[in-house]
Amino acid sequence: MPVILHVEGVYPKFGSNCFIAPNATIVGDVVMGDDCSIWFNAVVRGDVNSIRMGNKVNIQDGAVIHCTYKRTQTIIGNNVSVGHNAIIHGCNISDNVLVGMGAIIMDRAQIGSNSIIAAGAVVLEETIVPPGTIFAGVPAKRVKDIAVEQINGEIDRIANNYIKYADWFRDQVTE
Repeated sequence: MPVILHVEGVYPKFGSNCFIAPNATIVGDVVMGDDCSIWFNAVVRGDVNSIRMGNKVNIQDGAVIHCTYKRTQTIIGNNVSVGHNAIIHGCNISDNVLVGMGAIIMDRAQIGSNSIIAAGAVVLEETIVPPGTIFAGVPAKRVKDIAVEQINGEIDRIANNYIKYADWFRDQVTE
């Protein structure tokens, strides 16, 4: 069973058709939209501030979503994929974003819609990622504008695939 805990009486809230892996942890002031998935060993800690996720968000294996006490909340838009072992901390991610495996996005960063944060990238505090761009490196820098094909071929494809993957496991998990 997943670890789902309240913090000072505030419990996580889930939209419809969400999948939570049996060893995921979700605590406190977390609100998810519909068709979201939190995968194996992922941690979503809304203990020190709030976390808000839109629809069709997948938080992949080992990822950590957190914020900073009384300073920064984390907001994740619709159709967002957060890759394996990524860290999302006190930032704002707009709709239609792919965050690559092992990427780190720090406090008060703003990730524009239709963007990709490359695997292993480190997006420093207060960085603004313009819509439709790819950021990579340490620290992350703009490497190019995103092609329309990548929005459909990568961002949408991965988000849609994770809804399908969740269906593979849904019947095996007892509530």
